[in-house]
Amino acid sequence: MLALSPVAQKFILHWGEMGTRWGINRTVAQVHALLYLSPKPLHAEEIAKTLAVARSNVSTSLRELQGWGIVRVVHVLGDRRDHFEAGKDVWEMFGTILEERKRREIDPTLRVLQECVAELESGREKDAETRGRLQAMRDFLTTMATLYEEVRRMPPGAIRGLAKLRGRMRKLLGK
Repeated sequence: MLALSPVAQKFILHWGEMGTRWGINRTVAQVHALLYLSPKPLHAEEIAKTLAVARSNVSTSLRELQGWGIVRVVHVLGDRRDHFEAGKDVWEMFGTILEERKRREIDPTLRVLQECVAELESGREKDAETRGRLQAMRDFLTTMATLYEEVRRMPPGAIRGLAKLRGRMRKLLGK
């Protein structure tokens, strides 16, 4: 069992709470927080004991985190068990999470909006108000997805520089 400082405990508990607000299982978020803070890869039993959760819950959480691409399996010399670690680069982690959320949430919604608008434009249904609102939503999501793709293609240093501009960006672009 890993001994956690009060600050580490506070962060892990908070990350779990935030996870539930983001639609992620509390234990999944807590496992991620623990691995993010851990100076070394941890095996599932150690995670389960440290967080005082069932081993099966840890296994499920690790699979989900691997599916998101933010936790990976590593092997430790002399130990046959799988160990796990989270990436430590916050920018890379959030980029991975954004990409996965876009793939899971935005892309399917955009496809359905495109289908709905196409059906309304085909003339089978005559609901101009619904068509207008769905077109506006489709256009917005298309624009945001395109903007996201443009930013994603930027080198990491450029993205960090852009983020550091914050309020100055408004001045550059005009109010």
